[in-house]
Amino acid sequence: MRYPFFGWTGQTIGITAVSSGLPDALHPLLEEAKSRLEDRQMQTVVGETVWTQTKAESAPGAVRAAELMQMMQHPDINAIIPPFGGERALDLLPHLAFSELPVKWLLGYSDTSTVLFAITVKTGIATAHGPNLLECRSEEWDETTAAWRRVLATPNDGSVTQWMSSKYQTNWDHDVRPERYMFHFDQTTEWKTLDPSTKQVTGRLLGGCLETIRHLIGTPYGDVRTFQTQHLAGEPILWYFEACQASATDLHRTLMQMYLAGWFNHASGILFGRTGAGKTVEDYTLLDVYTTIMKETGLPIFYDLDIGHQPPQMTLVNGATATVTLQGKDSRLDMTFN
Repeated sequence: MRYPFFGWTGQTIGITAVSSGLPDALHPLLEEAKSRLEDRQMQTVVGETVWTQTKAESAPGAVRAAELMQMMQHPDINAIIPPFGGERALDLLPHLAFSELPVKWLLGYSDTSTVLFAITVKTGIATAHGPNLLECRSEEWDETTAAWRRVLATPNDGSVTQWMSSKYQTNWDHDVRPERYMFHFDQTTEWKTLDPSTKQVTGRLLGGCLETIRHLIGTPYGDVRTFQTQHLAGEPILWYFEACQASATDLHRTLMQMYLAGWFNHASGILFGRTGAGKTVEDYTLLDVYTTIMKETGLPIFYDLDIGHQPPQMTLVNGATATVTLQGKDSRLDMTFN
């Protein structure tokens, strides 16, 4: 694995829309996010794609890929954070010159994870699944969200710890937020396991948004077996997933397809982020989905972790060695960049 490095101050963030851009009404949100980065001694370079949105994409896939490549190769840009996810990141991948990508951080989640996953699997360059830019637009950042800076500043062979959040936000409401903080936390966080006797799991992290990365199965961007052999020296994968809108049965089909495609053949466990998705179909619940996958794969299942669309969320590095430990309020994620 190859790990980028992002210094603590004086760094420059590239902002490009790998999936969706912002319609005119949302432009002030981007300006606000830029200001918050600059308040923390970071500079910004904003691409053209972020200002437009039509046909469920910021720009055609080739245009998005060109802007991403330009920012990745720009010597003065130290990391790239898209404004948010979207629907059509998949269209960008055929136009991306993977062999020409430098070792530089790309951070985000939701549909951004489609690009993160493909880059790591194709190149062995670590990518970071964590907050999108617009989630950093408040005066203060909660401890879990703010950890992305600590994670990206971890040196090669270094380690970083993130702790379970104390509370989380159940629903999004962009029109209502606390004066100083981005989120309104209204529920107590609890990381859970299907097997109470298993409270720790270790492996090489890989994953993303279930509704988007599932479309990489069977493509050159989802060759997990080759990635595991060439870049992980055959070490087991610790999978992590989050979901946005899919029903319980849709998530079941997705996970079963991954299982049948061999993605779980040499794995150590599966981590699921808490979610408002997974709507019950007939009497088949989200917990039934997790139980089914545990029975099919024999893997330990941890769920309701700080991953995904119910903030706050940790920053997980694709390819890093990670240990998740469940110990009540002191539950934690330890990552090593080796």
